[in-house]
Amino acid sequence: MSLKSALESGKFVVTAEVGPPKGTDIKKILHESELLKGKVDALNVTDNQSAVMRISSVSFCKLLLEMGQEPILQMTCRDRNRIGLQSDLLGASILGIKNVLCMTGDHPNAGDHKEAKPVYDIESVQLLKVVAGLNAGKDMMGNELKGATDFYQGAVVTPESNPIEPQLMKFEKKIEAGANFFQTQAIYDIDKFKGFMSYARKFPVKILAGLVLLKSAGMANFMNKFVPGITVPQNLIDELKEAGKEKAMDAGIGIMARHIKQLRDEKICDGVHIMAIGAEDKVPEIMERAGLL
Repeated sequence: MSLKSALESGKFVVTAEVGPPKGTDIKKILHESELLKGKVDALNVTDNQSAVMRISSVSFCKLLLEMGQEPILQMTCRDRNRIGLQSDLLGASILGIKNVLCMTGDHPNAGDHKEAKPVYDIESVQLLKVVAGLNAGKDMMGNELKGATDFYQGAVVTPESNPIEPQLMKFEKKIEAGANFFQTQAIYDIDKFKGFMSYARKFPVKILAGLVLLKSAGMANFMNKFVPGITVPQNLIDELKEAGKEKAMDAGIGIMARHIKQLRDEKICDGVHIMAIGAEDKVPEIMERAGLL
């Protein structure tokens, strides 16, 4: 079942994330992707995640298709101008890739090529408009294409941003630009997320709650201090501390499984997007403990 069909069917959808490696050895990521086959509805392939140079997302999406997986192509505006973005989108389309997540992208200062010049010719809302245009058979300048694309468009939103108003304004702009589904930045306060969802339900889009696996109390404190839009409540940090170093990962898995179960049982959103970040092999266990397998 395609991601679009899964979301439109009303199923509680689960997506996960895989990050292509920095180099040509893909044995590990292929193994992790195989572990998730038949368990998740789609796999996001990150685009030079955190501004670190890696294998191209388009190429790995094609490998996932050949494995029988449903890929979501992440595409950022950081590294390509509008010509390059459109060219890569057309290339992805002829390879059979149907889902694209449009993002602005982290600045190169965050990555391993700090002297790289950021492009940002356009940003995420404009990229969504570009994809909508390609779907309609026209490029960004209105020129007719010899064959249109058929992408299912996704975008991101940060429900725990403070202040939230700028996020809500951009959320609406992304919907107007053609977004069909959203994967959120990591959420840890379910009650606060319910408030966002009461607003989001006014719009005809699907929402997947983003969940980052907490591996330690130190990781949670780091995110609170350095990652905008993420707030890990103190009670969860205390839970990780009490588990101790050896059992912190297990506690983090338990927290995520508990949140997934609540989101599903209370029908708060349309699914979840699991970001295990280096622990992709734990995703099946998370899903099992959440009652999804």
